[in-house]
Amino acid sequence: MNAEGSADLEQLVFTEEPEGTDEPRVHAAWLPPEAFRALGARRVLVHGQGMLVDTVLDEVSRACARYGGRVWHSPSWDVDVDVVLALRGAGELPNPAVEAARAAGEAALVEIGDGETLGDEGFLLARAGEVTVVLADAPAGLLYGLFHVVRLCAAAYDPARPPERHRPALRRRMLNHWDNVAVHPVMGQVERGYAGGSIFWRDGRPRGDLARIREYGRLLAASGVNAISVNNVNVGRTEALLLTDRLGDIAEIADVLRPYGIRVHLSVTFAAPVVLGGLSTADPMDEAVRAWWAATTRNVYERIPDFGGYVVKADSEGQPGPFTYGRDHADGANVLAEALAPHGGVVHWRAFVYNHHQDWRDRSTDRARAAYDHFTPLDGRFRANVVVQVKFGPVDFQTREPVSPVLAAMPATRLAVELQVTQEYTGQQRHVCHLGPWWGEVLRFEPWGPGGRTIADVATGVAESGGGLVAVANTGDDLFWTGHPLAQANLYTFGRLAWDPRLDPTAILDEWISLTFPPSATADPELVGRTLHEILDDSWRTYERYTAPLGVGFMVHPGDHYGPGIDGYEYTRWGTYHFADRDGVGVDRSRASGTGFAAQYPPYWAQVYESPESCPDELLLFFHHVPYEHVLHSGSTVIQHIYDTHFTGVEEVAVMRRRWQTLNGMIDPAVYERVAERLDEQVRSATEWRDQVNAYFFRKSGVPDERGRTIY
Repeated sequence: MNAEGSADLEQLVFTEEPEGTDEPRVHAAWLPPEAFRALGARRVLVHGQGMLVDTVLDEVSRACARYGGRVWHSPSWDVDVDVVLALRGAGELPNPAVEAARAAGEAALVEIGDGETLGDEGFLLARAGEVTVVLADAPAGLLYGLFHVVRLCAAAYDPARPPERHRPALRRRMLNHWDNVAVHPVMGQVERGYAGGSIFWRDGRPRGDLARIREYGRLLAASGVNAISVNNVNVGRTEALLLTDRLGDIAEIADVLRPYGIRVHLSVTFAAPVVLGGLSTADPMDEAVRAWWAATTRNVYERIPDFGGYVVKADSEGQPGPFTYGRDHADGANVLAEALAPHGGVVHWRAFVYNHHQDWRDRSTDRARAAYDHFTPLDGRFRANVVVQVKFGPVDFQTREPVSPVLAAMPATRLAVELQVTQEYTGQQRHVCHLGPWWGEVLRFEPWGPGGRTIADVATGVAESGGGLVAVANTGDDLFWTGHPLAQANLYTFGRLAWDPRLDPTAILDEWISLTFPPSATADPELVGRTLHEILDDSWRTYERYTAPLGVGFMVHPGDHYGPGIDGYEYTRWGTYHFADRDGVGVDRSRASGTGFAAQYPPYWAQVYESPESCPDELLLFFHHVPYEHVLHSGSTVIQHIYDTHFTGVEEVAVMRRRWQTLNGMIDPAVYERVAERLDEQVRSATEWRDQVNAYFFRKSGVPDERGRTIY
């Protein structure tokens, strides 16, 4: 492709240059201008009033200005249109064709519906003759309907397309930002961030790039996210002030995100009454403390009427909490919930609580047990507007770990499933690791046994009463938002699964590819789509193959968690051990001879996990310490499996790189070069993982590779 052609592709996948600034353009991710071509070339009528309807109108107007279509907003005269985006409660228009399309949409809704309304965020998409119609009960639904039309591209205008009703399965679809206002001396501006600095903060002050925040809001709304927290759960002194003296900084962010239906939440310190209020205690049973939280929260809502609520990390990794006063987590959460309740807010209380001063000599203490032991006795004691936020696994966002048993043990509590989009333990956005298949496995998991309810059902709850999905964000001020351009797929996938956790991750990836690399902006759309699937589809399992084996977890470099450090945490206080010795490897978590963690599951899985003979291979070393010659269900021994998978994993990464090279000249050159650079690093790092892990276990076990490959 010549330079002129490359420039044309770049224009189609980057946002427009901000006027009067030297700021570089930002990659448009899954909302490039080209994604709006099919809509923007048509005649569109937007009918209704409200802030989010104005957002719809703005999006459609920009698309039509670019691609030659026309747009009207509730005209008082008759116009010919191809698309109608209308609120169901908006008044009648003097346009027989438009009213006929609306009536056809209403009839379709009756035909496919079950008597329920569309709700605040739902919408109907239908064809009425030559017109595509989107109907919604509320402005947010119209906005989501617009983005669905964009997602469908030309398919939205297919005369044979049947009507569709869409409603989010989860009411709250939230991203947590671990962004520090003041730069942390160890963790930097963004804790576990791998995409540059913060979108919101810089060196103790607001970053001030409101246009970037608005563009971020567009991306989140288009994927389905409707809530974010904007500061780290590890709340320092500067961050604590966001609740009071610096509330205006939060209000400014909320004002920018509000037109895209995104509510802002704030991470707060449990010690705020002491740190900010000058009280001598933060005891949740103290009347002065309760009054302080009530007054402070009332002030927040006076400034931000649609404020979402608080996120709290308490009695965890040094953060203050109710244990100081002899209280439990329900006591602590409920005092904040009481303050939020009159305003419709919620408190997300994280269940990531464990002893981070563990004695590595003590094998009876098990970090995996901690959340269950702390929280399940409290089931039924949390107020209705408390959401207990539970990491999907019992340890810490590992490449492979079992689903947390807490998610099956608190039926009287609203539970949110917490995922991690930022790739702390999965390659830190220097490695391709598409997490959609992993999250899909988690959400489909049936904790009560085959045929029972799933984790998706837990997140959804009865009548949408569940706590929803929450994830730690992977975004920053990087040109490509996520550092690695292909890591955008993880953020998009989270939003879509949060909208409906039963969606197929492969289908979601298809959406992301067609939006981010639209056919009209690529030289060979079929090759691009096929190659991206070949690289991304199995990339999580590839990463698993060349890192910690069989669910044992960690083995990362201490501190930054990047690259191999097989014994890095083995003799530390963090409770993340693999207990490899000359005879075998793994953690005994059985009831019979180990920590008893396996017994925290409902009976079906407790029995499966109890025995090495029934435990799934991929979790064997999480639940059992076994000899190196133990034979897996696959027929391989543990030690040979370690050797084979690590060699295979590196070979697969090398193939990824070669496949990516076939796209040189086919896509935007800036995207191509960034991914090529990251794949070079992935090959280097995967090779280091392979050689260190294989050498370590060869030296421990003394068992040679049966294929005679080089092990150092």
